[in-house]
Parts: sequence; structure tokens; C-alpha cells
Amino acid sequence: MHVEFPGLFDLQVNGFGGVDFNSPLTTPEDVYRAIEQLRGRGVTRFLPTLGTSSFERFAKCAKTLIQTPHPAMVGLHMEGPYISPEDGARGAHPREYVVAASRDDFLRRQEAAAGRIRLVTLAPEAPGAIELIEHLVGLGIRAAIGHTAASPEQIRDAVKAGATLSTHLGNGCANQLPRHPNVLWEQLAADDLVASFIVDGHHLPPATVKAMIRAKTPQRTLLVSDAVTVAGCLPGTYELNGEPVVLSEDGRVFQPGTPWLAGSSATLDCCVANAARFTGLTLEEILLMATTQPARYLGLAATGRVTADWNAADCRLSNLKVFDV
Repeated sequence: MHVEFPGLFDLQVNGFGGVDFNSPLTTPEDVYRAIEQLRGRGVTRFLPTLGTSSFERFAKCAKTLIQTPHPAMVGLHMEGPYISPEDGARGAHPREYVVAASRDDFLRRQEAAAGRIRLVTLAPEAPGAIELIEHLVGLGIRAAIGHTAASPEQIRDAVKAGATLSTHLGNGCANQLPRHPNVLWEQLAADDLVASFIVDGHHLPPATVKAMIRAKTPQRTLLVSDAVTVAGCLPGTYELNGEPVVLSEDGRVFQPGTPWLAGSSATLDCCVANAARFTGLTLEEILLMATTQPARYLGLAATGRVTADWNAADCRLSNLKVFDV
């Protein structure tokens, strides 16, 4: 079946096609190359995502991105460094660069990014986090909860302060949690929180995706790829943030010798197909989660049009072509 839809909008792209947005060695030419490869997968707008690192590394990477003017990049997503230092919740973020949240630290990062930071993911329990959320909201910047071991009360405090998104809900948390009062239930139940999910087949099992989207509702669900530099590459061992990572034959990206995922090799069109397969929702319902809904979350509009072939029998998008309108 031939389908047409708005351009895909990805709130979380760490890199793509061998290009690492978090590497000081990346050049503007590299960034343009990644953008063209993303466009080939139907992505017409996205937020380059910079993870936890030293200020110097952050500033260098941000400078490269802002020196690459392109309408597809609509701002930056700063994921960390105001996150949980605990194993599991911290994920692949380096512990040595996790810091307390503060206006001063954020403002110098925002200055280094020439005011382009539009979304900040932080842990509510980080020292100073609630005050920073209030400050971000006052500046018109979206605040998201992620990489956290927060108590239910701390999550409620973050929502009250103005947090509006759960970043890749179901990931960036401990492997073992209390059965009932925990970081997942509290965010699923918070109607003021939109939730993003990485539906790459590795970060969340199919039944978990189905149950979480059903609980959050499709209208409050966003799909993200969380793609890292190995997305679009052949299986093998690569370097990510100065550390080795493995891209397996089945597309799993992980730190060797650990159970931790280190981002995703998925593309957003594949996440759309997986979400349709896992949930039983229609393609039209799923596409909203990867086009107009993430755009609306940032107060923007989806751009361009994508045509593709949709195989409903095996939930697969193919032959994607992007047209600007």
C-alpha cells in the first residue's frame, strides 16, 4: 500500500551513519552527511542530542552543530549531565561528568550553544534539579525526566515545577525496582507528562511497549530513535564517547562486558513499524507519534512530505522518499 505522511520528527539523535554528534572530532561536513542520511529515512526535523560530558567537550560539540545551519536541526537536546550517578539509571553516561543541576552551569552551556538548547533531560533527584526545571520553563525550554532513580514524590515535584516529558520511558532506570511505588508507574500515571519510547526491539519488549502506550495513551506518546553513530552501519566494534561499543548482528548496541545498552542503531521509520507491530494500532495512529506530536510538543510543525510503501502484513515501511512542500 502506498502511503504519504508528514516528515518524521526525532527528538533524540546522538549521531548517525558513522557521525557522532558527541565527538569533538566531528566536522560540519560530517553533520551535513548525517542529515542527508537521516533524510533518506524520512526524518526532516530532529534534535541533535548531546549527552553527559565535560563542559569543554559539550562546548566543542555544540559549536560544531551550530556552525552547521540546516533547517532540519531545530535546536539541541541536552541529555545530562544533571542525572543519577547510579548504575542502571545512569545508563552509558560517564559517571565522572555527572554534576548537580544549577542555573549557572546551564547558562554557560546555553551560551556555548548560542541559545539553541530547546530540551533538557535531567533527574528530579539531582541536587538543584527542581529549581532548574522552574528556570527552564521560565525561559521557554522544555524539561524532561530521564536517567533517574527518583522517588514518586520527587517525580511529582518535577511535574509540579513544569517538567512535561519522560525521556525514553522504561530505560535509563534501575534493572530492579519496587513492584508498586517506582519511577515507571509514577510517570505513566502523570497526565501532564508526555512520554517518549525507543521502539527498536531492544530497549523495550513488545508487550511492554503495548502496555505503556496503552497506559500513557497514543495522544501522549512520542517515538524517538535514540540513534547513535553506529546507526546505519555494519555490525562490528566501534568507539562511542571514547569507549568501545558493539553493534551486534541483530542491531543491539551495547558496552562490551556489561548489560548496558549504549543507544540505538534504529531509524525512526523502523521504530514506527515496530510500534505498529507491537501495539496493533493503525499506521495512521503510530505516525502521529513520530511526526506531528513531537513537533507540537516543541511548539513547531512537521515539515515536508514522505511517501513510502507500507506492507501491513509484516508492518514494514520501504521506498521512503522525501518531498519539501
